[in-house]
Amino acid sequence: MVLVALIGCSMAAMPTKFPPAKEMGWPATPTYPNGYQESNRTFDFEQSVQGNGYFVTYLYAKAGNVAVKNYAHGSGSLNSEATLTYQNLDRSTHNLQSDYNDFAQDCIQFKEDVSMVYAPMRIAVGTGYYAANPLDYSSLLKEKTWVKNYLAGTSMHHEVEYAHALDKELEIVAKDKINMTWDPELESVGYTQMKLVEDVTDGKAHIGVLQANENFLAGWAENNPGASSGSIDLVAKKSAWKNPSIEIDEDYWGTYHIEKNMTLEVPYHLKMAGEDWLPCCFGGYLTIPATYMGDSKLKGAKGVFDCTCFKAPTQAQFPRVY
Repeated sequence: MVLVALIGCSMAAMPTKFPPAKEMGWPATPTYPNGYQESNRTFDFEQSVQGNGYFVTYLYAKAGNVAVKNYAHGSGSLNSEATLTYQNLDRSTHNLQSDYNDFAQDCIQFKEDVSMVYAPMRIAVGTGYYAANPLDYSSLLKEKTWVKNYLAGTSMHHEVEYAHALDKELEIVAKDKINMTWDPELESVGYTQMKLVEDVTDGKAHIGVLQANENFLAGWAENNPGASSGSIDLVAKKSAWKNPSIEIDEDYWGTYHIEKNMTLEVPYHLKMAGEDWLPCCFGGYLTIPATYMGDSKLKGAKGVFDCTCFKAPTQAQFPRVY
């Protein structure tokens, strides 16, 4: 068996010795008015495996609100190429003289091109008893892959079991982005994609998709109606199992050629920002926001000050007569 793996990992630079908290600028203070914090984790993985014997593989990656899992085992021959790309970015800007902003972006991409053929195997292990009495491995092929986007309430699942041969090309992309400005205004998107082309011989193939009926960030908005500061706190309003908007459940027994291309994108936009103080009222009192007029009309402070930007007419409505 030949295994070639190239693994790279990078992380946002961190000081070897942390300065005093007041010098870090987080959160902003009158002395240090610029509050900024960023963490950006990335991971790249490439793998090539060819050989004969018994194999078990496990891969799990979670970045923010997205996760991918891949599991396989079997005996026989294996020829596999795989790549994994990962990013988990969190950025916060809490400046003293401006609205706070929290930004998060997560992405996982997994690609696999694999060919497996089942065969019973006898493998001698070590130099003792099992060298003279080889182990018998007779495991039909299995591979299971799922991707979940917790922000969008999306789940995609693919599994092959009891197969005598499997030739598969798989690509998964899972992304989420959250941009919160504390007035507040919230923009987000959850993106999930699974592409699949495979040939299954004498086995079982399963494909499943589940989409929640409501964006999870809607739960955040309902549970934080007066939010004006703080961090992003996601609250799942409903389980994806309860009244899902999309549900797919497919099983194929035997020998099949299967092609799938599934994409789910869930954008969300929430704006709860109030009116600015002293908005410019080009037409005077009658053009200011209704919430500023008050029950007593111009007797309120807002109503009075909002009319300071009234443009005087170039000609008097009732000119003086001499």
